[in-house]
Amino acid sequence: MTPDAFRLMALQLPGVSEGVHMNHPDFRARGRIFATLGYPSDEFATVMLTPKEQAELVKEGSGAFMPVKGGWGLKGSTNVHLSRASPELVKKALAAAWARKSSTPARRRRAMPPRRSTRGPSA
Repeated sequence: MTPDAFRLMALQLPGVSEGVHMNHPDFRARGRIFATLGYPSDEFATVMLTPKEQAELVKEGSGAFMPVKGGWGLKGSTNVHLSRASPELVKKALAAAWARKSSTPARRRRAMPPRRSTRGPSA
């Protein structure tokens, strides 16, 4: 997988636009970044997954997928070592990241369980 192949794969998803974030090319759905190129170096891309999706791809990806260092990685941001990644797994990762970011806020709210109050009863 090359950076150009990653870019083409990302741009083929519905409604995707390319921009720039922190001097790196990024890919957006509904104005929200779901993938970037060139971080931490030109050999890598990053996809914004859930922690569960990340764990599955790390396990399945034979060293091509790894959590981003720090808190972002704990939340699901995943580096893709492009030369090691199969097109099939990159397509799977991009589709998952795109799906998360392309959904509307109302759909995301309906999908989330109701919040429990941490405050006690009112006096």
